[in-house]
Amino acid sequence: MDWQALPNAPETGTCLCTLAEIDDGAALMLTLGSAAPTFDLLVLRSGSSLFGYLNRCSHFGVPLANQQKHLRYQPHEHFQCNIHYARYNWTDGRCVSGECAGEGLVPIPLVVVDGHICIGKAEGESS
Repeated sequence: MDWQALPNAPETGTCLCTLAEIDDGAALMLTLGSAAPTFDLLVLRSGSSLFGYLNRCSHFGVPLANQQKHLRYQPHEHFQCNIHYARYNWTDGRCVSGECAGEGLVPIPLVVVDGHICIGKAEGESS
């Protein structure tokens, strides 16, 4: 799936939040756009590494959670869909258990710029 073609997809360089807003081992749900359809993503932090994924279960196509407080995860290891309990690997978004085992979430490239987490260049995107 080409996440850049989705409605309200952020442009390269769009800043999402500050690095200080996401603790080591935390997962943060973000919604971009004020009108439907919104662009929903997850930002995961593990030390100095960041992982971004489209917040859309690869099995059912729904958000993994509808609210931050309902997002289920084991820091640095995995996170889980609240609908069918598919479990995804923290560092690559691959489904490791559930009906979508072997499939993966859509990765969103992230970079840190002056203490802000921003959208990075997509694979193959020129400067």
